Amino acid sequence: MTIQLSREQARHLLACYHFSPTDLPGVFKRLGTVQYDPLNPVGRNPDLVLQARVPGYRVDDWQRVAYEQRMVYDAWDKQACLVPVEDWPKRAITRERHRPYHDPEILQKEAEAVAAILAALDQRGPLSSLDFERKTGYAPNSWAGATLAKRILRSLWACGELVTHHRQGGRHYYDRAHRVIPAQHFNQPPLLDEAVYYRWIVCRRYQATGLLRPSAEAAVWSACGDGAQRKRALSELVEAGTLIPVQVGEQKLAFYAYAEALQVLDKQPLEPRVIFLGPLDSLLWDRKGVQQIFNFDYTWEVYKPEPLRRWGYYVIPVFYGDRFIARLDSRLEKGVWTIARWWWEEDITPDAALLDALRSGMEQFLRYLNAQGIQASEGVATHVRQLVADLARL
Repeated sequence: MTIQLSREQARHLLACYHFSPTDLPGVFKRLGTVQYDPLNPVGRNPDLVLQARVPGYRVDDWQRVAYEQRMVYDAWDKQACLVPVEDWPKRAITRERHRPYHDPEILQKEAEAVAAILAALDQRGPLSSLDFERKTGYAPNSWAGATLAKRILRSLWACGELVTHHRQGGRHYYDRAHRVIPAQHFNQPPLLDEAVYYRWIVCRRYQATGLLRPSAEAAVWSACGDGAQRKRALSELVEAGTLIPVQVGEQKLAFYAYAEALQVLDKQPLEPRVIFLGPLDSLLWDRKGVQQIFNFDYTWEVYKPEPLRRWGYYVIPVFYGDRFIARLDSRLEKGVWTIARWWWEEDITPDAALLDALRSGMEQFLRYLNAQGIQASEGVATHVRQLVADLARL
């Protein structure tokens, strides 16, 4: 049965589903995956995703959960992501059949170099590409230097021979999978039934977003098979009641909802608060869907040439209540959160309640960044500059 939702109901659903406060394990239980990106102007993308949902979160807190507690690990999901460690046996098909295009060539043609790298890891434990680029303890001509070493390590990572043991900054330190993935998960029989796998991985996309168009852009469906496989999985998930067809608004726009997400429809709206979102937050994965529901047109322009950017390098959205209210470009520079530009959405006129919430949101974001101060450029909107000046005096 198809459910009819107004745009207001859809916004309420997504706001409650994504931003009901929880703890770090709770985020991964709710979303199932958090996308990773190494760029770090105000924390990396997983930091931004987590601080939007976890009260008191600080930059890099996720590394404790990943690399000490081993509750999550780095995997290829929707691009590079952090996923629950119990996913390991379910991702066998991803590891075997969705490798980067160059893997077979690298692993087959560079077998001697692969063997040398694996032997080094077996002897010395977790290593990064720098250990091989420096060629410490190895014959200097055994392989072709930095690029090849990185490609071998990443290829072995993609097929599950290696996993990320920890990171220093954004750099991976790799180790053998069986030494990192807890035995109760590593020794589970791998999921090799394609139909079961595609139902599971397609469901994960809807779990991560809450509400998603089946026609969302291709990047959303990484590792989810081809169109026919996704269509079959979607049909089976609907039949099982795991996904529910939804039509949104007067135009009856076609979405599917993760059934558990629909449970929040009867909840009271969350206490409005200002939230700064990561550019790869799963709420934003389906940009056209976000535009249809929230009337918010967002493009991450970080990889666009500067002359082609409308907004800026690392512009992130600002969310309040159940709507997007602004976007900003900012950096943490020498311990100071520096707001370079700020744009209110056209239909937003900030009132006292919104400005109070913005002040609280900025205070929280400063704590999240462990920042020592805050400043704003001259061109930033007057209300925002005044708030920044007040916070800077504290």
